[in-house]
Amino acid sequence: MTNSMDQTSDPPVTVDIIQKIKPGCEAEFEQVLTELTEAAKAFEGHLGTNLFRPSDYANPEYRILFKFDHLSNLQQWEASAIRRRLLERAKRLTVGEGKWQTLNGLETWFTLSTQQAIVPPPRHKMLLVTCLAAFPTANVVNWVLLPINPVLPPFFRQLLGMVLLLSLMTYVVMPRATKLFAGWLYPKLNRSFG
Repeated sequence: MTNSMDQTSDPPVTVDIIQKIKPGCEAEFEQVLTELTEAAKAFEGHLGTNLFRPSDYANPEYRILFKFDHLSNLQQWEASAIRRRLLERAKRLTVGEGKWQTLNGLETWFTLSTQQAIVPPPRHKMLLVTCLAAFPTANVVNWVLLPINPVLPPFFRQLLGMVLLLSLMTYVVMPRATKLFAGWLYPKLNRSFG
């Protein structure tokens, strides 16, 4: 029950950043970005960073996605001195403030996206990947809960199963499945994962 309460009040989050780089500053920006990604890994709840390099070098826009298991852990990262210091270094290499968007809840399952707005892959692809991920996960959850099934009333058995299934899908299975099937879900992206 506590886990489902955490999901509502302190959900998983993805920060989506689109940042234009000053011409000739790409290599230095990538160095700062590498340091930023490495620093984020040290923070509790960091689930990974996705980097989308510019497809048009005449207009060098980078897209960076930082994923955290809880909003509170993201807030600790955002308030950190090391992040502020690295963002100050990056500021002199960038044009404008960039575009920032924070996503939470189930929409974070599919956060590999194009250079424009957050656009999920086609529904039939999301359905297929979700089914491929959910079926074995549901079977594992059922197998794990098998010893306590006779003890719990059906309502609580289903509630516990659902909380475990959705927690595993959100934090463990779907981030990996999205990365594994990224080439099929997002065939036109120029990407590198960190």
